[in-house]
Amino acid sequence: MWKRYIIELGWGADLHGQDVTKAAKRAVKDAISRSCLCGLKEILEMKDINEVGVHVIIATPYPNQLDKEKVMKVLPIGKKSIEIVEGGMEVPGLYVKDFGDLKDSIVIVNACVEVKVFC
Repeated sequence: MWKRYIIELGWGADLHGQDVTKAAKRAVKDAISRSCLCGLKEILEMKDINEVGVHVIIATPYPNQLDKEKVMKVLPIGKKSIEIVEGGMEVPGLYVKDFGDLKDSIVIVNACVEVKVFC
């Protein structure tokens, strides 16, 4: 049975370009940057940390525009899975064509990263 070992939350934004995949990658990096999984070896005595399960839930205002494979490449270890839900937000920004903007908004994406161990 898989049991959750740690949950981390993160957020990411694309200030120009309205790219939800870029924002999601930043959200996942934000979440995993606050975790050291030393307990996997020191407490659970795992031999191969790639045996953990890593499940990511992404909340984005445009779920159909997200590239799941690109987001999962951010995860350095584990048996990876991803779930996309509608959420996040889009707020007014500044339109600058030379920055790649499609319109004058900022997209914000939330990420929940769960690391699970098999017990």
